[in-house]
Amino acid sequence: MSGSWWSSETVTHGLMALFAVGSWISVNSLWVELPVVVRVLPEGWNLPAYLSVLIAFGNLGPIAVTITHHCAPGRLNERVVIHCIQVLAVVASAFLAIFWSQTATIAGEERSLPFLILTFVLAFVCCTSNVTFLPFMFSYPPRYVRTFFIGQGLSALFPCIVALGQGVSKLECKTVNGTVQPHYLKENFPAQNFFWFLFVMLFVSALSFLALTRRQTTSEQYAPPQEPDNAAVTKNVEETHPLNNGGTPVSEEQVQVAFPPPAPQTFWTQHNIYLLALLAVSNALTNGVLPSIQSFSCLPYGSMTFHLSVVLGNIANPLACFLAMFFVMRSPTGLGILSLGGGVFAAYLIALAARSPCPPLLGNPSGVALVVISWIIFTGLFSYLKVVIGTLLHEAGHAALLWCGISIQAGSLIGALTMYPLVNIYQVFARAEECGDDKCS
Repeated sequence: MSGSWWSSETVTHGLMALFAVGSWISVNSLWVELPVVVRVLPEGWNLPAYLSVLIAFGNLGPIAVTITHHCAPGRLNERVVIHCIQVLAVVASAFLAIFWSQTATIAGEERSLPFLILTFVLAFVCCTSNVTFLPFMFSYPPRYVRTFFIGQGLSALFPCIVALGQGVSKLECKTVNGTVQPHYLKENFPAQNFFWFLFVMLFVSALSFLALTRRQTTSEQYAPPQEPDNAAVTKNVEETHPLNNGGTPVSEEQVQVAFPPPAPQTFWTQHNIYLLALLAVSNALTNGVLPSIQSFSCLPYGSMTFHLSVVLGNIANPLACFLAMFFVMRSPTGLGILSLGGGVFAAYLIALAARSPCPPLLGNPSGVALVVISWIIFTGLFSYLKVVIGTLLHEAGHAALLWCGISIQAGSLIGALTMYPLVNIYQVFARAEECGDDKCS
């Protein structure tokens, strides 16, 4: 009986979601904890700029994996790479919890060297996960890809909930010498505890992946003899469940029989290029452009509006991925309409950020409702689009999932690099004062 529940499909989905949580929880946690650490570390509010640069350098990992796949196809053992980067992430998060506030004197100035080095390591792991975790998903049926994206959505939601419980950015407006100034309240627990939470989540993710690979090994030992090639090809034209074996995927050798890899020249069809382009654009918006200006679009309406937009948007992400478990839109036209719909809400949010600190409907409850609803719909539409495209590319083969991860990472990088000079150098967007007088009337 114990073996039956352990090999059940429900357990596989749960382990898959927990495994996926470890993909981007490190970077998401660093962002949400910034308001706490900037008040301690010597870089102050220049720290977000450092974080953006370090995440950009984290793309050295995906570049190395892509070059290896190109120069030595079939030589890279994805399981070993995933185990390595997960161990690296667990160790780095433990060191971060212990040494995050330590500084070192460099060129006569105090620098938070341990925090910056460990941030780069965690960013390297997160970026590399896009081009290793997704290709590994080829050994599972497509429905598990949707569970994987649900877990990725939870990697943003969990740190957000913990940060809210911590009381990050909670403030009171006090009058000092006739002027209203923000007074930040002390957090419910220190940043060290938050980073220990990150350590626990990464450790659980690593254990979940280890359990997934152990279940694969067990299924290989007791797998029935392989069917002849013609029978496997016949099953390939059925719906995308031939790899399921009592809720557990079969061996990689059987994967290669059941899904013969397409010829390299057949992957680059107009349809697949269209899907990769949609994926890159959607991730440029969701992971690069809009997060850079979220505070500009929300804070003029109040800190509560900002927190609602962050929390409800992060809830919309896994919910949209969960919807894809039951309905997958396969129409290219429908996917294009979804992306255009998400683009409309993205344009509205960018316009609000550009009008900061005096956006439309300021002081009106309808303005608050519009910005929160826009963040929810924007996040939900593009999250659904991402999981659907991932599902469709899964059906195109292992290489397609590799390019899926590359497109996600490339789009995110392009979006972040585009916004960095606009926000940090040219200061196109003006931040609203958290307790400022009404200067927009």
